[in-house]
Amino acid sequence: MAVVVSSNGNAPAFEAKMTVYVFICVMIAAVGGLIFGYDIGISGGVTAMDDFLKEFFPAVWERKKHAHENNYCKYDNQFLQLFTSSLYLAALVASFAASATCSKLGRKPTMQLASIFFLIGVGLSAGAVNLVMLIIGRIFLGFGVGFGNQAVPLFLSEIAPAQLRGGLNIVFQLMVTIGILIANLVNYFTAEVHPNGWRIALGGAGVPAVILLFGSLLICETPTSLIERNKNEQGKEALRKIRGVEDINDEYESIVHACDIASQVKDPYRKLLKPASRPPFIIGMLLQLFQQFTGINAIMFYAPVLFQTVGFGTDAALLSAVVTGTINVLSTFVGIYLVDKTGRRFLLLQSSVHMLICQLIIGIILAKDLGTTGTLGKPQALVVVIFVCVYVMGFAWSWGPLGWLIPSETFPLETRSAGFAVAVSCNMFFTFVIAQAFLSMLCGMRSGIFFFFSAWIVVMGLFAMFFIPETKGVAIDDMRESVWKPHWFWKRYMLPEDDHHDVEKRSA
Repeated sequence: MAVVVSSNGNAPAFEAKMTVYVFICVMIAAVGGLIFGYDIGISGGVTAMDDFLKEFFPAVWERKKHAHENNYCKYDNQFLQLFTSSLYLAALVASFAASATCSKLGRKPTMQLASIFFLIGVGLSAGAVNLVMLIIGRIFLGFGVGFGNQAVPLFLSEIAPAQLRGGLNIVFQLMVTIGILIANLVNYFTAEVHPNGWRIALGGAGVPAVILLFGSLLICETPTSLIERNKNEQGKEALRKIRGVEDINDEYESIVHACDIASQVKDPYRKLLKPASRPPFIIGMLLQLFQQFTGINAIMFYAPVLFQTVGFGTDAALLSAVVTGTINVLSTFVGIYLVDKTGRRFLLLQSSVHMLICQLIIGIILAKDLGTTGTLGKPQALVVVIFVCVYVMGFAWSWGPLGWLIPSETFPLETRSAGFAVAVSCNMFFTFVIAQAFLSMLCGMRSGIFFFFSAWIVVMGLFAMFFIPETKGVAIDDMRESVWKPHWFWKRYMLPEDDHHDVEKRSA
């Protein structure tokens, strides 16, 4: 059944089917998200394994052995935090190289390069014999994350029909959540494998990397990328293949027009600084800041401790991983279903209220009842566990996936790769900051960290209310006319002369 894709009445309607081939392309490309999620999930478990700590971080292991360990400070070690955060710093740097690769070579080769970096990183980290080799392995994994997170969301946004773009793009975040869940399960079972369980856990990332490397041979390049690189006939055939209809001329002409404009921009990064680029540029950067400052790290850090307190004993870590991980995955399906029905803004606003309430309740209970040592009472811990689960639901259908979706769909073609590279690098930077500082913040602020993140949720909710426009159903190359120009605030940056500035400059 064909769907007619229309944007707010200003853009032409493009006929398209949701084809089996597009579904296959989406699932293969989204394996990049699975690798990212696995890397996020695996580091937390590995850094808690005694064999790993004895090998690389003996000071942390000695502190962990103490009978009355500090609930807030037992993992506070800058080198241990560097093991986790080095990946994000490398991804930050790599995203700019990935932007150039996306533009010059295409989205598909960029994903293939990502899988190669992943495989090198897996080999080095799983086979590490000293801290330097371990960190270098993490850096190569970071290169893979930078290339994969640059290419995959762009690929998904460009092959999806506009009416289904939100849901198909969120498949990337769905795979991230599945990767985290798998990593948590792997961590649980390999923790009992001595002395090399941590090597098995780190080496597991090689499986999805191989799937992405060989699976990417089956998928096509996006029509936009082909036409952008002057392969117009190949682009037209690719468009016909992914849309599943013969009449693709209108959409083809729209892409050609966008590519013509893009080809006149010689320096996309300079173009990002011009007034007309500020709305997607500012929103893209701030979404990355807000996504990391929702406090999801604080919530996930406490989950195993809370499950143990409720009385699940030695099975607490596994149960915490399964429950929170499953909720994360299932709630992302909710996001996939709702994002193209209720829209992006509704999900962002609803979840801001939702997460704020959860953070405040958790923070109040921990401030009142959890000391430096000891545990929570069972009733209080049960309440906190419930609100942890409810919090994860809200994050998983909103700020988690939409932090990737919105920047990938709002930049015009001439700055799309560069703009999304800035968004990816900002995400990696803020993730790096949180990963490097979180355990120290937790040690210093204690339960106050939940109130710190609550304040950020208030800020991001207000920003979403006033400054993030709805992009549901808008054709990806029609954002300027349908989204930015009508917006009460951003319209001031849509100067008429910007429409022809680059053409006039080239003619001169």
